[in-house]
Amino acid sequence: MNTIKQWRGWVTVWAALLLGVGAQAQAQTSDWLKGFKDPSRELHVSRQGVFFVNGQYYTSATNQSPPGFGLPTTVGLDYMAGQMYVEYQVPKNVKHPYPIVMIHGGAQTGAGLISTPDGRPGWAQFFVANGYVVYNVDQVGRGRDIHATELYGPTRPPLDVLSRKQNWSLQQVYSWFPRAYLHTQWPGTGREGDPFFDQFYASQVQFMADPIKTQAYAQQAGVALLDRIGPAIILTHSQSGTYGFLIADKRPNLVKGVVTIEGGGTPYTYPLVGPPTYYGAPVPSAPWGLVSIPITYSPAVTDPSQLSFYQEATPDGPDVQCWLQTAPARELPNLQRMAHLLIVGEASSAASVNRCVSKYLTQAGVRNTWVNLGDVGIHGNGHMMMLETNSDEIAAFISRWLEDNVEKGVKVAKE
Repeated sequence: MNTIKQWRGWVTVWAALLLGVGAQAQAQTSDWLKGFKDPSRELHVSRQGVFFVNGQYYTSATNQSPPGFGLPTTVGLDYMAGQMYVEYQVPKNVKHPYPIVMIHGGAQTGAGLISTPDGRPGWAQFFVANGYVVYNVDQVGRGRDIHATELYGPTRPPLDVLSRKQNWSLQQVYSWFPRAYLHTQWPGTGREGDPFFDQFYASQVQFMADPIKTQAYAQQAGVALLDRIGPAIILTHSQSGTYGFLIADKRPNLVKGVVTIEGGGTPYTYPLVGPPTYYGAPVPSAPWGLVSIPITYSPAVTDPSQLSFYQEATPDGPDVQCWLQTAPARELPNLQRMAHLLIVGEASSAASVNRCVSKYLTQAGVRNTWVNLGDVGIHGNGHMMMLETNSDEIAAFISRWLEDNVEKGVKVAKE
């Protein structure tokens, strides 16, 4: 049953936030930033540093030295793989009981959560300035983590310039998806030659091509991080949305909340949003429902063939016909043990397809709040909302939700 939740006096006009299973929050425009500190002026850190988790030694079985350079063979030599780079910041005044672990999306690194292309502090700094301990990572095999080709397999190249304009910086021009025209928040022109776009595109990197290996290594590294730091909130974006569910499935006692930004997988197969010539035919992308590797169901599932799916007869959202489980639906018991927030920008392609993630979770007994930012008065955002001009406002919304749904009644531990 949906319940009406009253928010605090910092909201100038709040209509109703429907917090029921898979509900969509709704509100009038409000000043989300009221009472929050500006990280460009008030960023006070008591300690910071870096470390790695999950590194495991292995012996090379193939020669990884490139031919033609006269280099010795690597066969029989020992190396490390599986490690994940983690940087952390602890504010001088810790105000919140759980740290936030931030995991970036595809073709990105943790750099995109430290600062924006136009030079403003990023989400990591916003949350630190406002009293959260923050752990910001580079995914396994990316950024400041070695890509161990022998174990990880080939990489995909960085996403090309044209597709980034079509999907992220100039989506309002190309109009590939239903509400792309609402996009207004990208800094600068969104084209090559603009210094902000150039900074953004310079940050794009290659990434592991195999989704099964990607998710498996991400789950292992995320579990290792939680085993080291203790209870935490997981914040994911885009590609890493599946990781939040997988890490929570393995450590439901340590994951206190999952914030899924524009991600979480598309249940069973990809609904097409955009020109079919770009996406190709739909393929089974998540044979385990939301993910590509095993996750805990009840009744138990030992092989994905035991899951049965159907596609809705009519579109939802109203753009996409979601894939859901055939009744009786199996539950995701471990994901039922923590709060879930799913957020999309009103101008993003995810505004259409991400609703299916929420519906799948709901069907599996997982209470979650699905929010289109336009419905809470935060307008004009696309997929890379953490880089856009109103990024702080979105971070403030997330923080308020965490306070009310994850942190309420939990004491802040002293350092």
